[in-house]
Amino acid sequence: MSENLEIEFKTLLTATEFSHAVSYFHLKETDFFTQNNYYFDSADFQLREKRFGLRVRTLANNAEITLKIPAADGLLEINDSLSVETAQQIVATQTLLDHGNVYGKLKSLGIDKDNLHLIGSLTTKRAEKKLPQGLLALDESWYNQEHDFELELEVADAIVGRKEFLFLLDTLNIKETPSPNKIQRMMLSSNENIKKL
Repeated sequence: MSENLEIEFKTLLTATEFSHAVSYFHLKETDFFTQNNYYFDSADFQLREKRFGLRVRTLANNAEITLKIPAADGLLEINDSLSVETAQQIVATQTLLDHGNVYGKLKSLGIDKDNLHLIGSLTTKRAEKKLPQGLLALDESWYNQEHDFELELEVADAIVGRKEFLFLLDTLNIKETPSPNKIQRMMLSSNENIKKL
């Protein structure tokens, strides 16, 4: 089974802080790539209640479906690679596959994949850079009517990684702004839009 433990620390950035970080790490426009995230849940939000996240992600030449489940440190990620065409079909028909690692895990958790449908999407322009501390990602994201910036550091160890993340922010002269994850931000902005109707 394709499973891995994701331990990452993140902070929201202002546009100025984002530009500073891009400049500090000598990133160019060609270092950025676009990924489209499509999030799924049931009408009664079974996944959100369990703090799970399910997304289909498409990039220029490949795609994947990922189920994220809370773990003692970080998140357990269950993945299946997809062709871009298969991913687009899943999104268009809102019908998940009936095979693969994600399907197997959902089934073992008692979640019927036929009850899951598209609840929203988010587009991210991302640059990644390998650092001694871990994998740095600088993200610019658009969802609903929102547009934000974020810095993530994916690490191997939660305790050491947290210290190195704070040191990195200090080096960049950035104050930590705790950030809900992308699916939570997308859902919150969607809920706010619903409340305004």
